[in-house]
Amino acid sequence: MSTPALLTDHYELTMVDAALRSGEADRRCAFEVFARSLPGRRRYAIVAGLGRLLDELTRFRFDDEALDFLTTHEVIDHATRDWLADYRFNGSIDSYPEGEVYFPGSPVLIVEGTFAECVLLETLVLSVLNHDSAVATAAARMVTAAGGRPCIEMGSRRTHEQAAVAAARASYIGGFAASSNLAAGQRWAIPTAGTAAHAFTMIHPDERTAFRAQVDALGDGTTLLVDTYDVSQGIRSAVEVAGRSLGAIRLDSGDLLTQARDARTLLDELGATQTRIVVTGDLDEFAIAGLASAPVDGYGIGTSLVTGSGSPTAGFVYKLVARQADDGTWQPVAKRSLGKATIGGRKVASRRLDSGGTAIAELIRAEVPPSRRDDERELQVPAVREGEVVADVALDTARKRCAASIAELPAHAMKLSAGEPAIETVLEEA
Repeated sequence: MSTPALLTDHYELTMVDAALRSGEADRRCAFEVFARSLPGRRRYAIVAGLGRLLDELTRFRFDDEALDFLTTHEVIDHATRDWLADYRFNGSIDSYPEGEVYFPGSPVLIVEGTFAECVLLETLVLSVLNHDSAVATAAARMVTAAGGRPCIEMGSRRTHEQAAVAAARASYIGGFAASSNLAAGQRWAIPTAGTAAHAFTMIHPDERTAFRAQVDALGDGTTLLVDTYDVSQGIRSAVEVAGRSLGAIRLDSGDLLTQARDARTLLDELGATQTRIVVTGDLDEFAIAGLASAPVDGYGIGTSLVTGSGSPTAGFVYKLVARQADDGTWQPVAKRSLGKATIGGRKVASRRLDSGGTAIAELIRAEVPPSRRDDERELQVPAVREGEVVADVALDTARKRCAASIAELPAHAMKLSAGEPAIETVLEEA
């Protein structure tokens, strides 16, 4: 597929088709992206995906192949085809920057432009932000549970091949040290890591021969997988082959807490006191927290991470909140649906901090902000102006922002158990 324009839902095109007929297609409007709640009753969540979204936005065009498909399948008429042929988003977007913490009701993205140009972006916006924010949130929780021990993302084999690249990026924002995914390394300059699987050991006539081949290729600082057959013998063979300067061993199965303790004792007995212990194998933030007392030096995490650790979507929705009247004034619009009501009007957001710099409230206000207070930090930044990307989407910036915004939260936000959001979201009406 040459364009991301068809990474969308059928009804977005039929809405444009009908709006062109009704005369509402060119009416200025504002859409807002927010989550009604935090999935899994987590205490905070992380915004991720803005950089990917803006990259997709610059290529969001309807080429001849896409237009032929839409007309052949009678999704749109020929007048709409002509309109789509010239489509380019010329509106504005304000956003929480990547890596920022958000809470229920936080207006993490505001898209402003004509109805037709904005409504076309709904599915793309939600697809990117829901996936990446879910992964980044899971990653941040895992990094917290790891307590300073490095985490490596290694979930490519557990998700769609393109989702794997996006997950690697999101997990890096969330604080992971590296990824096994080489496409992520090439595309996003994320550090990559990896050594060998059990198959490498089993293709050789014995474990020692396999270890020798790996050490000869990668040096004695490599990580040797020691649980293919017998862990204790695997550790002995690893140290015999690589010597006391062996970089690390990896444990991938069984009772990791017990095995890590036994492995540390044996390594020390063999004189490999500086050899690190890395554990993998269906880990999530709870399993990592359970290994806090173990002599573990790092974690490799796959399935749980790339699927959001039980919450594979951030729960974002994309809702119309304001329309411009014929006289040029802005009118708030809102749903009244039972259980799905929305709050009309374009909004600005800030986070209030106490005297120690700890966050105490998420403040959501009407479009015209009050005088800025010294104890508040503004949350939204310009991302697109008149169709041109203006946001800083550097990955390292997002990664640092994530660490800083989490550090700003109260201590109880770090609890892994389900609970209420760490700070209250307060809507202040004009």
